[in-house]
Amino acid sequence: MASSNPDLEGEAAEAAAVEDEETAAVEDEDTGAQIAPIVILSEVSVTTGEEDEDVLLDLKSKLYRFDKEGNLWKERGTGNVKLLKHRETGKVRLVMRQDKTLKICANHLVIPSMKIQEHAGNDKSCVWHAADFADGELKEEMFCLRFGSVGNCRNFIEMVEGITESLQKSAAEESKESADAAELLLNLRVDDSKETKAAEVLSVDDSINPEDAKSTTQTKDEEQPKE
Repeated sequence: MASSNPDLEGEAAEAAAVEDEETAAVEDEDTGAQIAPIVILSEVSVTTGEEDEDVLLDLKSKLYRFDKEGNLWKERGTGNVKLLKHRETGKVRLVMRQDKTLKICANHLVIPSMKIQEHAGNDKSCVWHAADFADGELKEEMFCLRFGSVGNCRNFIEMVEGITESLQKSAAEESKESADAAELLLNLRVDDSKETKAAEVLSVDDSINPEDAKSTTQTKDEEQPKE
């Protein structure tokens, strides 16, 4: 017999609808179907060119490049500036990549003649000149790095100055060694020349026959007029 109360019938209908939805959801979850991915991603090894280098310094900073034509500083990127030393050659280079994109915005060797100094009026910034290779070709650039603190800026300047002083000392020692080697080679050549001349004199003396020399002396004595 059907119920005469419409409210009860409505509640029963709603309860049945909810139960059907829950049952359908459970059935969807328990299907156990495995869907293959549309794109298969494989692991790719990425080389940065820094695998054979040791990190001497790694600091967060913002890099600027001086535009000579516009006579103003232009921002080149924000990221971590690194000083890297090659394990075999011992060469040190400065490398900086932009955050997120990892695009290189500075890439050059630290050489003995490199001069770095604090930017006038800003003790958190420093400037220097370099032959940079960030764009794939050597360009003379004037850079400015701005750090988040005075301490980081000073650490960077001191590290660069320490590297350049060490390179200058090594270059002076190599120059002295080259000069000493050249002087030694010159002395050896002088000694060889003396020995060669002495050998030539001995060779001339050996080529004279004693009997011929005696005969020559006697002939000269006979040719002299007698008193």
